[in-house]
Amino acid sequence: MRPKVSTDLNARAAAERRRGFALGAATLAALVLLVSCLRESPPPESAETHEVRLAARGFGDLPGWNDGDMRAALQSFRRSCDAFARMDPDAMLGGEDYAGKVRDWLPVCGHARRAGASKTASRIFFEEHFRPFAVSDTEGAEGLFTGYYEPELRGSRTRSAEYATPLYGRPGDLVIVDLGRFRPGLAGDRIAGRVENGQLVPYPSRGDIVRGVLEGRATPLLYVDNGIDAFFLHIQGSGRVLLNDGTMVRVGYEAQNGHPYVAIGRVLIDAGELTKDGVSMQSIRAWLTEHPDRAEEVMDTNPSYVFFKELPLGDPALGPVGAQGVELTDEASLAVDRRHHALGLPFWLDGFAPAEGGGDRKYQRLLIAQDTGGAIRGVVRGDVFWGHGDGPADIAGRMQHRGEFYVLLPKAVAARHARR
Repeated sequence: MRPKVSTDLNARAAAERRRGFALGAATLAALVLLVSCLRESPPPESAETHEVRLAARGFGDLPGWNDGDMRAALQSFRRSCDAFARMDPDAMLGGEDYAGKVRDWLPVCGHARRAGASKTASRIFFEEHFRPFAVSDTEGAEGLFTGYYEPELRGSRTRSAEYATPLYGRPGDLVIVDLGRFRPGLAGDRIAGRVENGQLVPYPSRGDIVRGVLEGRATPLLYVDNGIDAFFLHIQGSGRVLLNDGTMVRVGYEAQNGHPYVAIGRVLIDAGELTKDGVSMQSIRAWLTEHPDRAEEVMDTNPSYVFFKELPLGDPALGPVGAQGVELTDEASLAVDRRHHALGLPFWLDGFAPAEGGGDRKYQRLLIAQDTGGAIRGVVRGDVFWGHGDGPADIAGRMQHRGEFYVLLPKAVAARHARR
């Protein structure tokens, strides 16, 4: 799956992180009509595609590039190349199609697999095989960049007084509708619900599910010891669970109940409980912990609920599998709005990030677009994956900074843009 300040809960709002349903609970006919009307309105003029505007740059124009360390990004890009290899070479890569076809990237991937592992060799690889473009839209080149992480919870395979909060697998009666199958203009939009008397109706909200409406209808995968931790797991969309027998497992996003994500930070701001300047994942968690009598009521204002699947932990040094189908890499993977950008593309981020112990620091980093999220909406918008554990959670929870980014395109694709 995150605009923190709006408290897209820090994220992510990552949310439906990751992969979420931004549309919610209207009828199918109404949704089709509404979204069709929105999408049939004329797009803003652009020298490039519908909304993305690209301006050719040199690597010397990228702030901080010459001092950057691209080794983690190269490893991350190689995993994206594995995903490209599984695709139809003649397929468009995705987004607004400015990145060309899969076959345009396969030669570059061959060079990536042979590139040296040193800091210098990694930088030279990108310089030799790509050309950078500044990314902007009709609002300009500056956008919002947030962070997300992989939480770690404590759990058990059996319910007890200590482990009482279930993490559910996907219920058998949950129906997910890909609207693009009914109307091409709605490609990428989905709704979810259940069939009742021959009609698709909204699925139960988070509050209903937490109060037990799914008992007997869905099977808990695991039980965790903290309802607030479970709530933040739903926002992040995946996480690690240390079981009471000492084993570590990973749970990942399987489905979502179709309700729109509501940032509870905004709810707390509107209620006068938090200030806009003081809202962060940490301050929200602290408020929920300090107000146990009201915590559930506030969390219920977010009707979205995520269903999980258990996954092998795999390489513990890597993160969960993102939307591209590859494991995420700490500070080398980025979530983007895939309506605009294809997955697998390298982006140079020029912005700021939280510093350890407080304050901000300059943050210039090469990141590979390998994930998406329900709250990641817009051309100049990104969500940096920071890893797992308390340190990454602290940074991700405080990250909500303005910045700019540049996309790197293979020379063959870049040349086509230059001829336009």
